[in-house]
Amino acid sequence: MTKQVAVILAGCGVYDGSEIYETTLTLLRLDQLGIGYHCFAPDLDQHQVINHVTQQASQGETRNVLEESARLARGDISPLSELDAGHFDGVIVPGGFGVAQNLCDFALEGESMQVLAPLKDVLDAFREDGKPIGLICIAPVMVPRLLGEGIAVTVGHDPGVAGAISAMGGLHRSCSVEEIVVDFENRVVTTPAYMLATRISEAATGVFKLVERIDEMMG
Repeated sequence: MTKQVAVILAGCGVYDGSEIYETTLTLLRLDQLGIGYHCFAPDLDQHQVINHVTQQASQGETRNVLEESARLARGDISPLSELDAGHFDGVIVPGGFGVAQNLCDFALEGESMQVLAPLKDVLDAFREDGKPIGLICIAPVMVPRLLGEGIAVTVGHDPGVAGAISAMGGLHRSCSVEEIVVDFENRVVTTPAYMLATRISEAATGVFKLVERIDEMMG
């Protein structure tokens, strides 16, 4: 496996971490294409912990983003602080509401959001090296704060999130669940996944296309 991709996680679970299906589909397609990967996550407490049965916040409970993300990576994971863009050919950030809570504060602040500084530093390094960056589901909302204005992305056709992206100086492109949006100049690839998907097979089509395009862009 000569190509290597970094996968950045935000916990484990759709409501307070990384979306499990999106993450698994990403790792599956990378492996099917013979691309090596390693997972990373910030070593900090989650913004909140959600009971995934009731979808309500668990009062008084704290969980660590890195430790929770390790569940998805089968323990093979490193702190985000150890991610060196020089060791990878591309990077992918799956979605899940943990992205909007743990990697940034979009869930609380909307278009006034800020992104996690170590995440911005890492993605700046990938961009400076001209390496492709993939973002899935809600993760593209971070692009204007992570990479700058004027970059085309998609979250499907959610008017609220699309409006926030535009308000921050981004360019939102409406997109079906099975498709991707590629900003060739900035080497950014996005897909809606569970912003629109009602079945895992629908999410898989777009996620697989994203991974395949990242593969092509890595050369």
